[in-house]
Formats: sequence, C-alpha cells, structure tokens
Amino acid sequence: MAKILILLGGHLCNGPRPCKEADALAAAGHDVMVAGVWFDPKFVQRDQQLLQGRAWQFQPVLDFRGITLGQKMQRLGVRLQAKIARALWLKYDIQSPALLGYGAKAMLKFAQGFQADLTIVHSEAGLWVGNCLQAEGYKVGVDFEDWFSEDLLPEAKASRPIAWIQSLESQLAKTCTYCLTPSQAMAAAIAAAYNCATPTVIYNAFPATPTTTASQASSDRQDLDLPSLHWFSQTIGPGRGLETVFAALPHLQSVVEIHLRGNCPAIYQDWIMSLVPAAWRDRVYLHGTVDNHILPLRIAEHDIGLALESPQILSRDLTVTNKLFQYLEAGLAVIATNTAGQQEVLQQSPQAGELIPASDPFRLADVINQWIADPEHLQRTKQAAKQAGIKLGWDTQAAKLTQQVELAIGAAQSTTPRPHSELI
Repeated sequence: MAKILILLGGHLCNGPRPCKEADALAAAGHDVMVAGVWFDPKFVQRDQQLLQGRAWQFQPVLDFRGITLGQKMQRLGVRLQAKIARALWLKYDIQSPALLGYGAKAMLKFAQGFQADLTIVHSEAGLWVGNCLQAEGYKVGVDFEDWFSEDLLPEAKASRPIAWIQSLESQLAKTCTYCLTPSQAMAAAIAAAYNCATPTVIYNAFPATPTTTASQASSDRQDLDLPSLHWFSQTIGPGRGLETVFAALPHLQSVVEIHLRGNCPAIYQDWIMSLVPAAWRDRVYLHGTVDNHILPLRIAEHDIGLALESPQILSRDLTVTNKLFQYLEAGLAVIATNTAGQQEVLQQSPQAGELIPASDPFRLADVINQWIADPEHLQRTKQAAKQAGIKLGWDTQAAKLTQQVELAIGAAQSTTPRPHSELI
C-alpha cells in the first residue's frame, strides 16, 4: 500500500476526474489524500456530501469561507498576492506561483508535510508544485486533464505566462511515469510538442449509475410526449455552442424541449432571451447545477445530448469532455461537434451519435429532424450510445490508471525525499 496525494486547484464537486482517480486508487488498497481549495459555501456543502462513504480523505489547503479576523486576513493576503503577481508579470515579466492560481505555496507546503510516495497534480498551480517537489526528490505524477498552456484563446494568452507554463509542463511530461491525458489526440500532441513519451490515455468515463426511477423521470421534462435535448456545463453563457442551438431552432420541423443545465448569471439570461426565437421561449428550460450523484439521473431523462465544443482552442479541440461520456453512459443519442477528441470517441462507436461541423445550425437541425421523423432510428442510436458507454466505461479506465500508479511507485522505491527548506 502506498501513500498517495492528489492536488486540486479548487472544489471536489468541480473535479470529477480527481474524485474517480481517488476512488480507483483507494479501491486498489492505497492510502489516498486529496487536497484542494474551498471558495464557495454551496460547493463546500457538495464536497462534504461527496465525501460521505469514501475510502479516502480530503483536506482544504486554503478555506476562503472563514469568518474570523485571521481567516479574513489570510483570504485578503492570498488575493492581494495574486493581484500583485499579475501586475509584476505584465509590467516586468516576473514569474510568481501566485500567477498560476490561489494557494500554490499552500499546496506545496502541504505536500512537503504529507510526504506521499506519489503526489499527483491536476492544475496550473499544481504544475509548479510538481516541479518543486521533483527538485526535492519527491515522486510526482501529472494528469493533463486540460492542456493548460493551450487552454486559452490567442487574445487571452497575451496576459498569461505561457512560456513558463509550457516549461513546467515539459519537465513533468518528460519525467513523470504517471502522466495522463483524456484522449489519444491530446497524448500524441503533447508527446510531439515536448519530445516525450506518449502519455497514458484515461477517458473521462463514469461508473455505471442506477436506472432512473419513474418518480425521477419528470424532474426536468415538462411534456414527456415531446423529444428532449440536454446540454450542460458549469456555466450557461456565450462561447459554449449554445449560439448554434438557438440558431437551429427556426429550422426544426417539430417541437422539442431544450434543457440547459449550469450556473446562469443574470446577464446571460438576458443574452439567452435575445437569441432564442420568440416562438421557442416557452420550450427552453434553464436548470441549476446539481450534486454529482444526481446529475446522471437528470441526464438520463432526456433523448439527445449536445456536445457542441469549439475547436478554436487547441486543448478544447483535443480533449474529450465529461459530458460526452455522461451522455453515452445515460443512453442519450449524441450530437457532437467534430473536434479531434470527439471524433476519436465516436469513430469507435459510430452508431451512438452524429458528428457535425462546429457553428453549423443547419446541420444540427438536420440531425434533430431526422431522428424526430424516425423514432425507431433515434431509439437504435440511444441503445448504441448505451453500449458505447459500457465499452468505454470507468472499469476499464480505472484498471489502466491503477496500473500506471503501480509503475510509478515501483520506479520511486529507490527515491528518498530530501528535507525541504522553508518557503519565503
């Protein structure tokens, strides 16, 4: 049994991949600790619910909910450091871990004190922590669940220390035995970019969930006789494919329900109403986020899952997001944009859905119209999606993940962590 630390940059409930990783490693007999940062009381409550019955532990390295004077001062200090770090970078090109996310130094200090046999990092701040730990002799693993240096639009990159992030990524990609990506496409691209061994691919699949009950079946849907489309993300807003959905509505030949799930700020509610045709406004439903264990049940209520990712950002083009696998696992027919990552999955199960060009409302409407006009075709597609979800499911992914940890720990047996120096 090994002592394993998984480092996050935020809440557990917003990181299903690290949670599944912790579950798999604890089930394999390892002593697992997850450490992250707590910002939002609502998400803290969800984190605490997630932890119930888990065979591993969680520790916030920073907790921004505090109400004591000392806690408020800590929160203010961390945010001030981030603001100063950004100003120094923009004006003087000075690199600081505070540029990479809240709590980088706190994560490092916690990891040094925990002294794990393997520390696995998941965020930009984690890249810096991982490099520091390696320099001190600790064994580190990295999960490129996003390709961090390629996860921004070109105009946003100008204000970020991209070259530094790339150097941190390159070091870990070249030296970590435990090095994961969420797709073959991203694994090949990282190997080419950093001249390193090809990372191991662990798809963002999910464990099987109980079948939706009759009482749960109508939680989202208003008219069970109408076909229902489902889309979800952390935030409902621009740049996530919804513009294409709204532009497709006038071209649909039958009435459907459109269900969108995520956090929707008031300003985006106005944006949605400005794009949705007046005749469709009573068929577009907004739902808030739900607890992770409820989400699969809500998804399973619907018929068609929309995964309309944009290929504009390289990381978004190469990855395969959670939603695609959750649609398959729930048995929804999938309409996915033809990003490299989504092509990779649907080429393995072509009967489970349709690939369409990004920002093409006419093709989106055409696929929906074909399925609605032929309910038997839609049903066959849903059944194929369910089979694809089983074939690519979490049991297979967890076995690969556990094997990579065993390899990394084996390579670490001769490595003894050196004492660390105090942070300034």
